[in-house]
Amino acid sequence: MKNNFLNIFFLIFATGLFAQTTDSLKVKKEERVMVVNDSILPKEEYNPLAPAKAAFYSAVVPGLGQVYNKKYWKIPIIYAGMAAGVYFYKQQDDEYDRFRDAYKRRLAGYDDDEFQGISDDRLINAQKSAQKNKSISIIVTVAFYLLNVVDANVDAHLRQYEVSEDLSLQPNFDYNQFNAQPQYGISLTYRLK
Repeated sequence: MKNNFLNIFFLIFATGLFAQTTDSLKVKKEERVMVVNDSILPKEEYNPLAPAKAAFYSAVVPGLGQVYNKKYWKIPIIYAGMAAGVYFYKQQDDEYDRFRDAYKRRLAGYDDDEFQGISDDRLINAQKSAQKNKSISIIVTVAFYLLNVVDANVDAHLRQYEVSEDLSLQPNFDYNQFNAQPQYGISLTYRLK
């Protein structure tokens, strides 16, 4: 018991000898603060009007909303889709005019049209088919235009969406050696801070 008392006394006494304050040492400490950005991309300030602005730009000039969102690779796709719709509309309009003119000449009593050997009913059906294809071409062109506006709006929304690495979805592939079969899976990971 006396020995334990001496050990405790020595421990308290020795701790008091080595304890010093920073005032007695006159040591000047310098504190540095390091700020680390935890995201990969620089964060932009949230702009609630950015999606409306991008959609308006795309509505005025197709592709301008994609320029606003800095998604330049989408512009040729938009113009190619719209140009294809206009091209096929023009092509089907010319075909419709050819079939209609030949049918009108036959009604007028002429037999010298370019569709010799084709009946009048077939010319009427060809006109209907060309008219339907013209309508489809208009729908395709309008669909690409509307897709352009919607894409600019959605892309502006998603550009401001904060993506955290705390949530991840990863596919798994494992080879089972017992039955020599591959095993597929998917894992969803969510880390709390």
